Amino acid sequence: MLSAYKLTLPALTIETASPSASALLKGAKANFGFVPNMFTHMAHVPGLLSTYFHGYEQFRANSGFTAVEQEVVFLTISIENGCEYCVSAHSMVADAMSKVPTDVTNALRDGKPVTDAKLAALATFTRTMVVTRGLPSQADVTQFLAAGYTETQILEVILAISLKTISNYTNHLAHTNVDAAFASHVWKDARAAK
Repeated sequence: MLSAYKLTLPALTIETASPSASALLKGAKANFGFVPNMFTHMAHVPGLLSTYFHGYEQFRANSGFTAVEQEVVFLTISIENGCEYCVSAHSMVADAMSKVPTDVTNALRDGKPVTDAKLAALATFTRTMVVTRGLPSQADVTQFLAAGYTETQILEVILAISLKTISNYTNHLAHTNVDAAFASHVWKDARAAK
């Protein structure tokens, strides 16, 4: 989904960004081989971009979730928020880097049940946290813990929601174009057409 309002701020480059944002964009280029379009909009506020990068690194390194589970969390949040850019990007990462089973990625993208019980519990709990704005029921938490997750991982889901709020909302307002690197995994939110 895209916001009815589109930011008029231009996409920034390593050359046009402020010195602090430029350094962050250089780091992104070193990591990804290019500067993803999303970062060119976030660079207007270096604190926003820096917070995203730092939180993302922490989640990837310390969440206690496997690479597959991390993508399930990121995809679930981005789908619930209707962020076509992030769903496209995380679908490519899920496929090419995190080795998420294709049936899991497709089920999430298509709004269908995930057949792996533990991943289904993770997706359900993550979606619940987004929809309820962090107010899960006792039963929601009990089901999440019964699937083999921990209370600490509840807080890690909150970290992921924070990160995806930064990226999803930026993309909604910037009308961010999907990068060529993610084009093979473009996702359109069917709810946006309604």
